[in-house]
Amino acid sequence: MHANAKDFKQNAHRALNDAFLQGAIRKATQRFVNERTHAVAERPDFEALRERGRAIKQEALDRLPDLLQEFEDNVISSGGQVHWARDAEEAQQIIVRIARNAGVKTIVKSKSMTTEEIGLNPVLEREGFVPVETDLGEYILQLDDDYPSHIIAPAVHKTKEDVANIFERRLHVKNPPEAGIPGLNAIARKALRGNFLKAEMGLTGANLACAETGTIVLVENEGNICLTTALPRIHVALVGIEKVVPRFDDLSTMLMLLPRSATGQRLGSYTSFITGIAKNGEEGPEQFHVVLLDNGRSRIYADEHLRGSLRCIRCGACLNACPVYNRTGGHAYGWVYPGPIGAVITPQYLGLAEAPELPYASSLCGACYEVCPVKIEIPHMLLELRGQVAQGTAQRAPVKRPFLEALSFRAFAFAAQRPALWRLLSGIGRRVLRSKASGATIPSVPLPVLQDWTRDRDLPTPPADGFLEQWRTRRGNKGDDA
Repeated sequence: MHANAKDFKQNAHRALNDAFLQGAIRKATQRFVNERTHAVAERPDFEALRERGRAIKQEALDRLPDLLQEFEDNVISSGGQVHWARDAEEAQQIIVRIARNAGVKTIVKSKSMTTEEIGLNPVLEREGFVPVETDLGEYILQLDDDYPSHIIAPAVHKTKEDVANIFERRLHVKNPPEAGIPGLNAIARKALRGNFLKAEMGLTGANLACAETGTIVLVENEGNICLTTALPRIHVALVGIEKVVPRFDDLSTMLMLLPRSATGQRLGSYTSFITGIAKNGEEGPEQFHVVLLDNGRSRIYADEHLRGSLRCIRCGACLNACPVYNRTGGHAYGWVYPGPIGAVITPQYLGLAEAPELPYASSLCGACYEVCPVKIEIPHMLLELRGQVAQGTAQRAPVKRPFLEALSFRAFAFAAQRPALWRLLSGIGRRVLRSKASGATIPSVPLPVLQDWTRDRDLPTPPADGFLEQWRTRRGNKGDDA
């Protein structure tokens, strides 16, 4: 799934030429943006709420080793078991071992980015198990041998006609295109119900993990997580170590931020608090296992400039606000975490050598920071990663710039330090671009610095007056060259 994480530019060019993908992404993300705007407007204190969320997650990072130990102790005291996984392979082995020891065959899964991160499904299938995705979007993708393009809406790149064709081909349902969306939902519900009833293991992620009580919190809208955690006799939760928060009271703040930022809801349709195993005839599993996943998170934790990215609560708000994601979609990023947060954490998880282009997959407009519910400074982190790429840190050799590109930058620096020359050249450039806009012919001149930018974009038409002319006019300082 991450084989092409280093080819963002190539992937993006393909996406920019896919008219259907462009429309599907804009429709879905704009809906999320609109819903979030309405939900946030209902809370005049939303900025204060964001600050509380940031403080909670920052405290969790500051105390992470102690909180993880507290969380483990409380899970064990409530009848659960805790397993520590250093990387994806170890997490896979732990989950396979739990399933094999329990004689499991069918495993129902809730939507979980961490299981996507470790590439779990192919491993389970190879070991003879039958993993079944129960989130509708993930189920559609599983049937089509596809993978998510959005953190919240994994099948955003599929139309209802695509889904109908997938169901017809894989579930052998007659005439699904005539069913419409309610009918397609009914087809999926019928197909999944039998798997819930026969599954011996339920596998989930976790939105939050409370150190004080050993509780994991799961937020959803379909009800599939309730069935996944309640019906099978074994529940396994794969939890990134960054999901922990200190206190039970902290959960109320995080649960006011997460659904509003993700889908524009005041609260998810279903919110499950799971603490240990079922006791005294209560509903729930006989075994409860928590697999705490590192998989590069400790490396991020050690970097003071990038540690804040571990505050992410996987709401997807930054994807919806990002002009780059809205044009390229999620698959262009080449791994399970797309968008601005993906551009930050994917190079850290995989290494910069595996994703050198992702830190540049941003206009640095700051929209991601403005909507982030826990105020992650994504633009600053992208700049930090760009610096690492350029300086050859993180096990990567320094970038060798093409000769023409290096020469162009030196010419730019030379002109920028000489005001008279700068005014002359910028004036000529402005007139040339304006003549292009009016239909005049411009000779083809190689622009090595701008080639990647202009390949898929038109140069904007500049105003008739440059900055200095406008400055003098507005300030009334016609004789001042400030």
